[in-house]
Amino acid sequence: MISGRDIICFSNDWDGDPLSKKHIMQRLARQNRVLWINSIGNRDPKPSLNDLKRMTRKLRQFASGCRQVADQIFVLSPLVIPFHGNPAARRINSSILTWHVRFISARLGFKKPITWTFLPTSADIVGRLGEDLIVYHCVDEYSEFSGAKKTAILQMERRLMEKADVQIVSSTLLYETKHSYNPKTFIVTHGVDVELFRKACSPVTAVPREVAGLPRPVVGFFGLIADWVDLKLIRFLALARPRWTFLLAGKLETDSSPIRNLSNVHLIGRKEYQDLPAYCKGMDIGILPFAINDLTLAANPLKLREYLAAGLPVVSTAIPEAEKLGHHVRIGRSREEFLQQLDTLVESGNLGTQLSISHSMDHETWDQKVEEMSWIVSYFLEEQARAKPGRHVHAPSLPVRPANA
Repeated sequence: MISGRDIICFSNDWDGDPLSKKHIMQRLARQNRVLWINSIGNRDPKPSLNDLKRMTRKLRQFASGCRQVADQIFVLSPLVIPFHGNPAARRINSSILTWHVRFISARLGFKKPITWTFLPTSADIVGRLGEDLIVYHCVDEYSEFSGAKKTAILQMERRLMEKADVQIVSSTLLYETKHSYNPKTFIVTHGVDVELFRKACSPVTAVPREVAGLPRPVVGFFGLIADWVDLKLIRFLALARPRWTFLLAGKLETDSSPIRNLSNVHLIGRKEYQDLPAYCKGMDIGILPFAINDLTLAANPLKLREYLAAGLPVVSTAIPEAEKLGHHVRIGRSREEFLQQLDTLVESGNLGTQLSISHSMDHETWDQKVEEMSWIVSYFLEEQARAKPGRHVHAPSLPVRPANA
């Protein structure tokens, strides 16, 4: 693993659910210092209560200054004008944020940092922070999120890709759409906290009371319930199998009318990450009911590996990265086929958490994935050093094909 480096990371909000970015930076912080820049946004705000609450929260976070949240991890919450489609707003943001990040970096004693960004909206800032290396780590097709200014996001992302010294993507489709802008592009798929989720297979893990008494089988989903979750599919399944339980654990951020008043659909809200294995233990099957669109086709959903590490059989819609995960993930290419795959599992009796399924994730841990990313980044750090006059250093050869392609 890379060590002794200072890393500036542009990402989502630190206090949100632990997405891939947080898993990666927590592991890098074991041997490096990380300045985590809370979200600078991807879309323009709307005159809604949710966006008003978000802006109020951002103001509170900004007022708290730079705070240390873990050993070697510092979080900065900047203020930005949230209109990324407006060139004037972007110029103002770039100037203010560049100054702010440089000021905090200097105060922390950061020197020649690696900028590791997950956000196209950082394009006007990266390269101005005294970096030794710029890493663009693309885990989503950001221009396809609801509310995003598509043209502006694509333009910013292109500038970022052209600036980056190395680019890492999490799915084959992202590789196909990004590598033409930067040939130094490598695929590293997401990992999973196997040790945590395998607790679902342990006899000492107790199923939460709100789930334990539900009629079986329990078909479960956890994660953000946003517009990429196909609630019309859930409605179809729930009406077709009224004696089954459909359990949805997660924050609701979309119209729930398709599943409203269905007695066998249970919305139980967001659960703490550390508690998810116990909820998995209360499920018989994990599902990924994603709508099929340009956003989800490029995605590599974390929960697929988390379900499998918990030992659950899985049924998913036809997301390309789901189809690569082997026979433990069944694919439903239509509502009817999705139901058929569920029926087949229920009839087989191979339900609930199973160690044999969990062990399929033994070589998919976050520790292994971060080592792979570190090896790629180390190569390009050494390449930068070799390019300096008078420096003669050796770096291992990179593979001819992108990693995991």
